[in-house]
Amino acid sequence: MLKLAEKAGLVKLGHVALDGTKIKANASKHKAMSYDRMKKREAELAAEVDRWLKAPEAADAQEDKLYGDKRGDEMPDWVADKQKRLEKIREAKAALEAEAKAAAEVERKARAEAEERRVAEGGKKSGKTPTKTEPDGKAQRNFTDPESRILKTKDGYIQGYNAQAAVDGAHQIIVAQTLTSSSSDQAQLAPLLDGIRANLGTNPDEVSADAGYCSDANLRTIKRRRIEGYIATGRQKHGTKSATAKKASRAGSLIARMSTKLKRAGYRSRYRLRKQIVEAVFGQIKQARGFRQFLLRGIEKVSAEWALICTAHNLVKLARAA
Repeated sequence: MLKLAEKAGLVKLGHVALDGTKIKANASKHKAMSYDRMKKREAELAAEVDRWLKAPEAADAQEDKLYGDKRGDEMPDWVADKQKRLEKIREAKAALEAEAKAAAEVERKARAEAEERRVAEGGKKSGKTPTKTEPDGKAQRNFTDPESRILKTKDGYIQGYNAQAAVDGAHQIIVAQTLTSSSSDQAQLAPLLDGIRANLGTNPDEVSADAGYCSDANLRTIKRRRIEGYIATGRQKHGTKSATAKKASRAGSLIARMSTKLKRAGYRSRYRLRKQIVEAVFGQIKQARGFRQFLLRGIEKVSAEWALICTAHNLVKLARAA
């Protein structure tokens, strides 16, 4: 599809804008439970089930005598339902604990590497406490679509996914897309650039993105790939000339250089193209075509659904240009 669009002159890779948009999952945020609530509810349900299972034997014997069978051994529906609920809570709780443990291990390794570099450079050991492996009490997991997450949007919180797109400035063709359950965009810059190169065989000349993508690592990535970058270092408020952070970054750092670059250009900065390129595409998908919620569940299936939505968008652009 992208090759056809490129042959039709709809893809130039002169300026590509990156952004993400939060889209509702096929699950309700009211079906999510926090880790603290899971621990409390697990104890309550376990106690209820345990009380029933340890009912006095005399009651069973009395029922056997009255009914001549083992009706007292039959499990009531409400107990079976509570046992199923208890199992689901324990599964969700274990999943959150596994995620926290994995994240803690990644952080531990990063700290160890930083410690080694510090000591090698003549510094002292930091003596920081070990990384906490238990999940945050507010960490949540959804029972309908466990891989979706509670995400903050300008209209409040939703249970959903963060859909990403890289849009070519020539005719608003989506040249790469990714999807994540994380609310942060920062880790998606490199995958989007990788997608552009994989799909079209080359890097764009210019890339613009909002402050959600700004980090030293991302700025090094675009510099290494010889892409002219326009990445906001802070939120651009109404009436201000540039999208730069109020707090000054370390002098000479990549972020400080980007701030200087954006300030120098002011209203004439190429960064201004971002909104009219990529945000317009999300408006066409959500408002014009009415796509505001995924139909499938699970990040693998939802990723495929998002890829299909992006393909449909490009088909419309190609058809209108024909």
